[in-house]
Amino acid sequence: MTMGEVAANTNQVYDLSIGVYGQDPSLCFDDDGRLKRTGTVWTASAHIITAVIGSGVLSLAWAIAQLGWIAGPSVMFLFSFVIYYTSTLLADCYRSGDPLFGKRNYTYMDAVRSNLGGFKVKLCGLIQYLNLFGVAIGYTIAASISMMAVKRSNCFHESGGKNPCHMSGNPYMIAFGIAEVLFSQIPDFDQISWLSIVAAIMSFTYSSIGLTLGVAQVVSNKTVKGSFTGITVGTVTETDKIWRSFQALGDIAFAYSFSNILIEIQDTVKSPPSESKTMKKASLISIGVTTVFYMACGCMGYAAFGDMAPGNLLTGFGFYNPYWLLDIANIAIVIHLVGAYQVYCQPLFAFIEKWASGTWPDSDFITKEIKVKIPGLRPFNLNLFRLVWRTCFVITTTVISMLMPFFNDVVGLLGALGFWPLTVYFPIEMYIAQKKVPKWSTKWVCLQMLSMACLVISIAAAAGSIAGIVLDLKVYKPFKTKY
Repeated sequence: MTMGEVAANTNQVYDLSIGVYGQDPSLCFDDDGRLKRTGTVWTASAHIITAVIGSGVLSLAWAIAQLGWIAGPSVMFLFSFVIYYTSTLLADCYRSGDPLFGKRNYTYMDAVRSNLGGFKVKLCGLIQYLNLFGVAIGYTIAASISMMAVKRSNCFHESGGKNPCHMSGNPYMIAFGIAEVLFSQIPDFDQISWLSIVAAIMSFTYSSIGLTLGVAQVVSNKTVKGSFTGITVGTVTETDKIWRSFQALGDIAFAYSFSNILIEIQDTVKSPPSESKTMKKASLISIGVTTVFYMACGCMGYAAFGDMAPGNLLTGFGFYNPYWLLDIANIAIVIHLVGAYQVYCQPLFAFIEKWASGTWPDSDFITKEIKVKIPGLRPFNLNLFRLVWRTCFVITTTVISMLMPFFNDVVGLLGALGFWPLTVYFPIEMYIAQKKVPKWSTKWVCLQMLSMACLVISIAAAAGSIAGIVLDLKVYKPFKTKY
């Protein structure tokens, strides 16, 4: 249960006419009776940047290599525009009716329930939470690859490149899982702002290192590699060229996606001004910053390596030196992914805990908070259900990651599956319902054309990623593959 939900369930014990500790109740509670929200444009931007500038940035050089100098940057700009536009539509769905005083929708599912209702609510919930579950798996894989890269770069350095330094990713996935078990006990979004800020700083750190190394490699090569049409047929077969191009679309979609947690981030924002204004500004800032970084990192990586651009710029060993700088970058990736995992999983945690408390309201195991005294710090609220369920969730994502550690293909598939329904379809349908856009009007037709075009892109990207996973599975042995 989130902090807001705890407040909602317990606010009957307060007499709001008297106030809390002699204060004006309006200073302590929002219009819905929940504890005052404190989020700003900058905390919302930090949450978005933490969610967006994730491990996806590392696959962009590979994605541009499949598409080439014309289609690669063009597709990236297209995705940034579409995602910004649909995020503004989604931000307007936080409140139903009046944008300042209407009923709040605390989650993405709540927004769909208020605006669309019926079967679409269940469909949205299924897609959203499966996507969040999948992202947790993708981030576990990415973190383990970065931890292995630190070990391997030092191994390469010590052996002068003579030792292939093969190793299993399983111990590193387990280590990441243990860290996430601990951090997952942070009750809700409001209490992970500091983690998001640290993670956002880390994302800029490793993105900047990747960009710097790309520039240095281009200078060293004394030429800009790559072509207008991407990887050449001959280097790969015609069929592989098609599948890889489709998969590249999924990688770029994954790199930009954050709509599945936008409403949950917006629910941390204070008002006035209206939450939608703050969220639109935060979306513009974060997507603008993200696009600049993505263009720079993706294009420089492609310029440095051309057709041979690695699937993961900092761990695919396109770069070997300076090894200490690569170590710093990969450590920053791991720290960032620890925070990003929590940003993505908190909505799923809150959903399950809200459902459990509503189903078994009298169960102490589910609802009772135990005060745990920590020397030098304020008491920590331990909930046994939260401890058990979140620990089981992390263990499950870790085990699946160990079974299927294919970074590029998993990233592409997640991007494809989440992009159209969560980023495009539901925001457009909710906007049409909320604003009562007339059917077959010019605006309605344009919105539907945008939705259909994005559906085609999602299907193509999913097909490319599935083809890649099928090829990986032919040579993969569960729990035994070494890198």
